[in-house]
Amino acid sequence: MTATQNTAQQDDEIDLRELLGTLIDSKWLIGIVTGVFLVLSVGYAVLGTPVYEADALVQVEQKVPDLPGLSAITQTLGASSSEATTEIALITSRSVIGKAVDELNMQIEVAPYHFPIFGGWISRHFVLDDPSDVAAPMLGLSRYDWGGSKLSIFKMKVPAAVEDEKLVLIAGEQGSYTLNYRGDEMLNGRVGQLVSGHGFSIQVSELRANPGTHFAVRHHTALAVISQLQLDINATEQGKDSGIIQLTYDHEDPDLAAALLDRVSRAYVKQNVDRNSAEAANSLAFVREQLPRIRHDLDKAQDALNAFQNKARSVDITMQTKGLLDQAVAIETSIQQLRLQQADMERRFTTEHPAYKALLEQIAQLQAQKNGIDKQVGGLPDTQQELLRLTRDADVLNATYTGLLNQAQQLDIAKAGTVGNVRVIDEASVDISKPAKPKKALVVLGGTLLGGFLAVAFVLLRQMLSRGVEDPSALEELGLSVYASIPSSEAERQSFLQGRRGRGDGKQKLLAVNAPADLAIEALRSLRTSLHFARIEAKNNILMISGASPGAGKTFISSNLAAVIAKGGQRVLLIDGDMRKGALHTVIGGRPDKGLSEIISGQLALEEAIRPVPGADGLSFISRGKVPPNPSELLMHANFGDLLEKAKPQFDLIIIDTPPILAVTDAAIMGHHVGTSLLVVRFGVNQAREITLAKQRFEQNGVQVKGAVFNAVERRSTGYYSYGYYEYGSNPA
Repeated sequence: MTATQNTAQQDDEIDLRELLGTLIDSKWLIGIVTGVFLVLSVGYAVLGTPVYEADALVQVEQKVPDLPGLSAITQTLGASSSEATTEIALITSRSVIGKAVDELNMQIEVAPYHFPIFGGWISRHFVLDDPSDVAAPMLGLSRYDWGGSKLSIFKMKVPAAVEDEKLVLIAGEQGSYTLNYRGDEMLNGRVGQLVSGHGFSIQVSELRANPGTHFAVRHHTALAVISQLQLDINATEQGKDSGIIQLTYDHEDPDLAAALLDRVSRAYVKQNVDRNSAEAANSLAFVREQLPRIRHDLDKAQDALNAFQNKARSVDITMQTKGLLDQAVAIETSIQQLRLQQADMERRFTTEHPAYKALLEQIAQLQAQKNGIDKQVGGLPDTQQELLRLTRDADVLNATYTGLLNQAQQLDIAKAGTVGNVRVIDEASVDISKPAKPKKALVVLGGTLLGGFLAVAFVLLRQMLSRGVEDPSALEELGLSVYASIPSSEAERQSFLQGRRGRGDGKQKLLAVNAPADLAIEALRSLRTSLHFARIEAKNNILMISGASPGAGKTFISSNLAAVIAKGGQRVLLIDGDMRKGALHTVIGGRPDKGLSEIISGQLALEEAIRPVPGADGLSFISRGKVPPNPSELLMHANFGDLLEKAKPQFDLIIIDTPPILAVTDAAIMGHHVGTSLLVVRFGVNQAREITLAKQRFEQNGVQVKGAVFNAVERRSTGYYSYGYYEYGSNPA
């Protein structure tokens, strides 16, 4: 239980040393990918179209209340002195941006054709000796703009179905042009003329280009352009509650960027002035509506006061009554002003609005104070009470009337004024010497880092997904003894490729003969020694070499091991037991016919099929023969066992190269006749699961696998590499 837990814990742990080694092993791949991204980033930084940033500053001042009492209400609600949040939404509204779009005709998008990749860079760096100059076509490619081309469209209409679709305008001779849609010619015209047809109409105001130059033309819907500009125009407040709004806009054309922000800021200021003037006019109308009524009430109050004084023969107000009168007048005047404010707010807000509710609370508070004074007045003599009431009414109405007259004058001035509560501090400007994008250093650095990141991620992902065994200890855990680890070598790879390309040429390509000092051959000599002791308890001198799946390297191991053992002075017979796709003849030399299939079928005698191998004394070879229709059934014939029994006394060792056990059952059949069985496992290719399955398949058929040969082991910065095979040979004298 503890061992299982420790194993699971080790599997879950991340081996940083192994990860680092994996990255070091793939350093060339990582370096190449990073270098490619570096080159692409530099290319984009140099050839990319520069984008310029226009900016402008707008100040929003606190708006002065129109009617008395509003300032107190605003303070009661705790409102901020800055109105920038609301103004930012207004400055990027469709009504403001839409006016700028109309003035600049931004629904029409025009772009000349540029040669791919570097055509735009050449066009931008064309030096104009004269404003009307146009660069001559390079390499005769007149359809592209090489510098100086310009197309301006004053007016254009297209069918609704063609909105946002690309049209192609082709420049002609002396100001003529054609307008095409999807390869069909729609219009022919000249500069300055309004031409119509097929639902299209266009008026070109300026065309400067070589004959044949193509322009991509698109007519966008106004809403699409405005919606995109609402996203592109950035409006931010500079500092909390500062009321300073900065507008920025990026575009490839610096003049257009500045012009757009200029139009937007102008339209915004004009809208603000118009809005303030309209509000003043609205409030002025309300005040003028109230003046006659208040004047009439004032006259009635004064007449009533005069009549009472005449009747009472000029009754004077006592000092106590005078104090109560002053308080009552002040409170009643405030109530009257708030009542006027309430009437004005009822036209603009609902009864649930916070400002309206706050106004009602103030009126209720003042009304409570008024009720308290009224109780004090009730204790006065009747004559004094009546005189106080009439005087209070006259004074309150007089103060209210005077206040409305002053308010009417202020609103009249505000209505006639041309200044709102916003103004442009800095007009739109663009620094053409410093494009906002692309930021070359950032692009190069970011692109290089991205390339390195993607390369590292690919290497780690490949390592994670590749479940091929890369350590012989993993084979030991599967119950297979590792008899030898054969390092991968370039000579081996070239020999294998030559064998594949030269199939049927009859040439021998044994690495043990052509490159006896190769590391792989040295490892096979170690395998020869290991097998010498492993075969002591074997039932016979037959060695079977198989594999779990194709591509493990059985053919290389079988052929070169046979040659190494033969060079040690032993008589060795190498048999190609793969009668389906056997390729030993491509390494040994000769043709595949007259081999194993003919011997088993009785068409050929054993002596006639055995052929010596040139350059490898003591090594004999039996090819696979012609491909039979039933290889498995043929191997189960008694002739196969007789063949081996007859060959055993003639040779010190018989090596059989078999098909993969997971592909066909041939290896399991031949395994019953052999004394030793080895399984070839290829480094990084064969997975632990298929190795286990191959071992189980042999055991299910009664064949005991003696061990494994770890083939094509690659050098790793960390981990295992052939248990230390190094070049070690004699130097020439």
